[in-house]
Amino acid sequence: MSYITLNTEKLAQNYDFLNHLFDRHEIEWAVVAKLLCGNETFLKSLLSVVNTDVCDSRLSNLKKIKELSPETKTVYIKPPAKRLAASIVKYADVSFNSELETIKALSEEAFRQNKLHRIVIMIEMGELREGIMADSLPDFYEEVLKFPNIEVSGIGTNLKCLNGILPDRDKLSRLVSYRRNTEERFQRKIPYISAGSSVTIPLISKGSVPEGINHFRVGESLFFGTDVFNDTFIKGMHKDVFTLTAEVIEMIEKPMVPTGKVGKNLTGESPEHNEKDRGKTSVRAIVDIGVLDIDVKQVYPLREGIEVLGASSDMMILNITDDVMDLKVGDELNFGVSYLAVLRAMNSDYVDKKVVCGEKKKISAIAQI
Repeated sequence: MSYITLNTEKLAQNYDFLNHLFDRHEIEWAVVAKLLCGNETFLKSLLSVVNTDVCDSRLSNLKKIKELSPETKTVYIKPPAKRLAASIVKYADVSFNSELETIKALSEEAFRQNKLHRIVIMIEMGELREGIMADSLPDFYEEVLKFPNIEVSGIGTNLKCLNGILPDRDKLSRLVSYRRNTEERFQRKIPYISAGSSVTIPLISKGSVPEGINHFRVGESLFFGTDVFNDTFIKGMHKDVFTLTAEVIEMIEKPMVPTGKVGKNLTGESPEHNEKDRGKTSVRAIVDIGVLDIDVKQVYPLREGIEVLGASSDMMILNITDDVMDLKVGDELNFGVSYLAVLRAMNSDYVDKKVVCGEKKKISAIAQI
């Protein structure tokens, strides 16, 4: 059975890297754990490493976090469904909101549960995902103040996730002005502007994050060391916190070009092949994982001389060169994985999840961005 491994030591080093970076710039941050899909083994590993708030967009995952670590502050990072108000108040210390009717429901539930529920008001900044329009913030905020057991702990925004809109100094500066104007009008402090995410991290070194943006929510860069803004990696961070391992279940020399009438495959595609390869053969290995378990386009072999050719529902096909002819049936192959590949694997019951302690080497060039 294939499995995905989380390296706790490398995760800890990535966490220390980011913690150092944010501390230097007087920014608070929270870990976005939705990638782990509530897996208890991986959540325990994460909670043993981090000392920050933990965010998720799935209520069941926040419930699991509270069960494992009741003292951890949890943040629900999408507008809640009204019907979930009771559970949101129970398992999330903070929630992101953009609808008054939902905040009213949260207020009523917080009163029933004798709790103070904190919210972040999300503001639309061009991405066209969640958030109120900026010009409606004063009226919206005024209405929120009428709800008992609700406290506005911040304003926030989301960028990059839907339409790929990137953060810049202008957008972030406007958020700072929105908070300042609202505080002056209502004579109330709004502690946080939660406008940073993995994509915003590279702007710190450029001086493009204005003073006042004091809260980040980070998942992808923590787990993969990615510079999301520039589609590369951050120097000094590990990109291999996760490793996918699959077993070779067949290894046979076969023609390079299939024969017969071509239709559409499992994913609705009609694969094209180079006619120059017709009549040629290559050694093909099959490993025990497929599109039910991973996004095949988001995995890459860690051993040279291996090429991913494609996959069906539960098998991935590899092209093997002469350099790796020592492989045999029963051997395991390791693969690097990106965010979407891990997300798919975490949702598969057919991929085991394992934790290793990893290497105890310190990251060089810590927090150079």
